[in-house]
Amino acid sequence: MKSIGMALDLKDTPGGIERYKDYHRSVWPEVKESLRNIGISKMKIFLIGRHLFMYVEVPEDFDTDRDFPKYMDAPKAKAWDELMRGFQQKLQEAKSAEWWAEMEEVFDLDW
Repeated sequence: MKSIGMALDLKDTPGGIERYKDYHRSVWPEVKESLRNIGISKMKIFLIGRHLFMYVEVPEDFDTDRDFPKYMDAPKAKAWDELMRGFQQKLQEAKSAEWWAEMEEVFDLDW
């Protein structure tokens, strides 16, 4: 099992952050199923200000460029992603093809 950290910002719009949080209190079941289907065993999203940090646990052979797009094969997952992108904005540090910017792991207590 490997861990991946990713980052993204929320747009600075009136009420947008609260609406984003409200949606995540009731994530559509099809979205959760689609995430599990691509191999994600654990996912957490943290927020401070407008900054989001997502932590996922995936199989060792998981490749974000190859496997995350498969999540969008489910129509409800694609609809969810399009809805959430209305609240989000890429980080300046993100690669051109990235939405969530993958972060470099620099420390693990178990190393």
